[in-house]
Amino acid sequence: MTQKNSQPNPKNPNPKKPLNKALQLSGAGLQMGVTIYLGYLLGQWLDVKFETTYLEKTITLLSIFLAIYTLIKQANKVND
Repeated sequence: MTQKNSQPNPKNPNPKKPLNKALQLSGAGLQMGVTIYLGYLLGQWLDVKFETTYLEKTITLLSIFLAIYTLIKQANKVND
């Protein structure tokens, strides 16, 4: 059996790292969309339940902030 050289190539020290980063963030858009949509549905349900008109917009806005915050945390984690 032959062993592969375990030392990285000086021109490309870690060729899998950019691909790994891309894979880790590939679902971020889907995750953001699901978070925002679920916030919208929750707000809509609460508006009907409590007979109000502002909860849908408020909770949707909060879910947008939550989705952006989560995306930033994921991006910072990947870049470390």
